[in-house]
Amino acid sequence: GSAQLIFSVTDVVERTDCNKTVILPCYVTNLKENNSNVMFVTWKKQGKIIFSFDGASQQFFRDAAVPSANLVSQADLPKGIASLTLKSAEADAGNYSCEVTESNREGETRVELRNHSGSWFLLVERAIIIALLFLVIILCSAQLSVIALKYEIVPQKKMGMIVAGIVFTVAAVVGTVLFVQDGYTAQNQAGLGLIVVPAVILVPLQYFMFGIVFDNLPQATFALIGLQILGYVIAVVGFALCVS
Repeated sequence: GSAQLIFSVTDVVERTDCNKTVILPCYVTNLKENNSNVMFVTWKKQGKIIFSFDGASQQFFRDAAVPSANLVSQADLPKGIASLTLKSAEADAGNYSCEVTESNREGETRVELRNHSGSWFLLVERAIIIALLFLVIILCSAQLSVIALKYEIVPQKKMGMIVAGIVFTVAAVVGTVLFVQDGYTAQNQAGLGLIVVPAVILVPLQYFMFGIVFDNLPQATFALIGLQILGYVIAVVGFALCVS
C-alpha cells in the first residue's frame, strides 16, 4: 500500500570482459521526504548482505569480498538513486537485491548480473584485418615466385626465404583461427599476436628480394623498407595497447 516504496525495475545487467566496473541499478520513484538522513540502503547477493548505508549515522558496511562497493552517488540518494558500483573483478554473476527504507516505508527490487562475451573487434574490423593479412601473403608469394623464376638465387638463400615465408604463413593461419572467435579472451589476444608479431619477418625478406633484383639498392627501396619498419612498429604498439 502507501507504505511501500516503488522501484523502476531493471531485470538484467550484462557485464563484458572490457568492463572495469559494474553498476547495479536501483531507482526509487516515490520517495516523500527526499532526505538521506532517514534512509537505509541494503544490497544483498544471493541473500547475503554485501553492502549497506545507514543515512542516520552516515555509516557504511562493506563485505570483505567487495571492498570497492559504494553508492554511485551519495548526493543523489535523496532523489531515489541507490545504485551500487563496484569493481568488475569483485562482482560475481548472479542475483542481487536492493532494499531501501525511508522512515517507515520500505521496498525491494532485484537485478541479475550476467556475463556477456562481447566481441573484441566488430565483424567488419576482423574481416578487414584478415583480408589485408592474406593480401600481403599473396603479394609477397607472387613477388618471391617471380624473382625465383627470373633471377639466379643461391640455394641457401632461396631456402631461407622459403622457410621465412612458410613460418609467416603458418603463424598467420593459426593466428587467424584464434582471432576470428568471438569474445575477448587469451585466445583472441594470442591470435592477434600471431598475426602482428611475425610480420617482422617480411622486413628482412623484402630487403633480400630487393638485393637480388638490384645490384645497388636505390634510395627508394630504403624508403620503402623504412616505411615497412614504421608500419610494423605502429602495428606492434597498437597490439600492445589492445591487450593492455
